[in-house]
Amino acid sequence: MDFQLSDDQRALRSGMRDLLDAVFDRDRMRAAVERGGTLDRSLWRELGAAGFFALRLPEEAGGVGPLLGEAVLLFEEAGRALLPGPLVATHLAAGLVKGAAEGEAVVTAVDGDLPVAHLAEADAVLVGADALVGEPLRAFVAAARPVRSMDPLTPLHRTGADRDARAATGRTTAHTERIRFEGALLTAAEQLGSAARTTETAVQHAGTREQFGSPIGSFQAVKHLCADMLARTEPARAAVYAAAVTGDPVEIAAAKLLADEAAVRNARDCLQIHGGMGFTWEADVHLHLKRAWLRSAARLGGAAAEELLAAGLGAVRPHPGSSAAPGRGAPEAGGGG
Repeated sequence: MDFQLSDDQRALRSGMRDLLDAVFDRDRMRAAVERGGTLDRSLWRELGAAGFFALRLPEEAGGVGPLLGEAVLLFEEAGRALLPGPLVATHLAAGLVKGAAEGEAVVTAVDGDLPVAHLAEADAVLVGADALVGEPLRAFVAAARPVRSMDPLTPLHRTGADRDARAATGRTTAHTERIRFEGALLTAAEQLGSAARTTETAVQHAGTREQFGSPIGSFQAVKHLCADMLARTEPARAAVYAAAVTGDPVEIAAAKLLADEAAVRNARDCLQIHGGMGFTWEADVHLHLKRAWLRSAARLGGAAAEELLAAGLGAVRPHPGSSAAPGRGAPEAGGGG
């Protein structure tokens, strides 16, 4: 199977990177930190205008079709840029919640018993494949209380209404399961982007920072750290892209595990290479680590992904892609940095 990206996919990824460089540069990221993670609605609308949320809607609804693989590329770039907000939930809600596709509505989601991100700003809350709006949403928010978040760009709320909301609207259907696993895959793509970015940052710093008259990148220990970061990122990339081809829950679980490990451990190694300055305001590495920690617990967290993967490895089942070539909706996979 050819896992290289097509020209169109490379152009899509490059265009999203250019857009994020323009609309969410380092100054805007730092401003978001100073606001306590409050979303910039104008930025949300810019993402909507660029098709970030509507990409997978049918053409008649303003999208270009069920392009899961292309969505993975966009979310990889979002992770690379450390773009804040409930991106996955709003993307999944396009076509379900009015204004989500256009970036006019902010949609967050209930994820098990975890605190809900950006609840105070949400225009809707996904519970499974259903959305809370209007009076049910107001009741849900009223029961919430803010809790401390390790990520300054992700405000969190815990609400006693979580279980009641799930019981009322959280029906388990095939559609609900599809939404669940697609959300996990897009979160894995964000983790992949973060892992790639911290690898680039570590290599750049190692090449410019000097100690004892030499770049620290010339030291064997630092070389090994950088090599380990790359060795974690590229298998995670292959797993995420392959899962986008098949859409198989077990492969998505494996991709999430690999991407979580790459994002968290790469951020730690990048901090190690930066030394003490990695935790300071002048560096962004600690922000990647904090976001990676949150994402690793979200949307098919470690224990759930491990159980699903173990069950899948123990079962004899046909491979979803065994009788057909990769569909239009996925990266033709693996390469591209």
